[in-house]
Amino acid sequence: MISMALWGAGIGIGLWAFATYIFPPRPSLRALVDQLQAEPTAKPILTAGANGWASGVGKPFVNALSSLGLPGKALRDDLAVVGKAVDDHLAEKAALAVIGILLPPLGQLVFVVAGAGLSWQIPFLASVSLAVGGFLLPDANARREAKQRRSTFRHALSAYLNLIRVLLAGGAGVDGALNVAAAVGKGWAFEQLRRALMTARLTRSTPWAALRQLGTELGVQPLTELAASVSLAGTEGARVRASLAAKAGALRTRELALTEAEAQAATERMSVPVVVLCAGFLIFIGFPALLNVLEGL
Repeated sequence: MISMALWGAGIGIGLWAFATYIFPPRPSLRALVDQLQAEPTAKPILTAGANGWASGVGKPFVNALSSLGLPGKALRDDLAVVGKAVDDHLAEKAALAVIGILLPPLGQLVFVVAGAGLSWQIPFLASVSLAVGGFLLPDANARREAKQRRSTFRHALSAYLNLIRVLLAGGAGVDGALNVAAAVGKGWAFEQLRRALMTARLTRSTPWAALRQLGTELGVQPLTELAASVSLAGTEGARVRASLAAKAGALRTRELALTEAEAQAATERMSVPVVVLCAGFLIFIGFPALLNVLEGL
């Protein structure tokens, strides 16, 4: 009964995947009406990169995965930080899952041709494991890369705050200080800052509004706070040099604390292999003695 149930589930999933590939589902009428009635939103500052290798293979499954509510809000924000389109991400998930399903049967076929076939349970479990792992792997990669980019951006933002403070102390205006400080720096973080300020100039909006939008898209709260402080200086004429210096110092302190915490966590993780190695060594030494004692009884 268990074998029949597993075979039935596998055949059903395969038929559903094949039908989805041949006849991709279309969006519902309600979704189309909601798109027509939705209010226009501001164009995002973060842009997606080129299509990946899996976009062509997994594209027919994108609509089906989207209808399931994938990916979630948090993962969509991470994909925006990484610069990866949602459709490309879903296509990659589907492609890796399909590859994970097909690899064990192909390996089983090679063994059968060689005259050393395995039981069907091993390829089936391997297919399920590889499919689940391939489906979840892009999510883990996106979260890890987004976390790293946010950390890099916070490091660059601390230097950006100091540059703005120096320029304001030298008599520069708020707009000039923001643009000149962004033009000095290099790297991905300063490139996003320059893109946000360029968007503000092209759309004839204030630079702090673009920085606030960029902070919201990145999920970096210090950048949103910087935009609020600069807006006071630009609209109310407030003196923000001391505030910017305090924010830069607090940001550096926070990043230092996070770095120390990550280093301590890595140190703790390194103790696990040592404990396992010591346990294996003790078992290797004590097993012969224990075996002799048991045989003597």
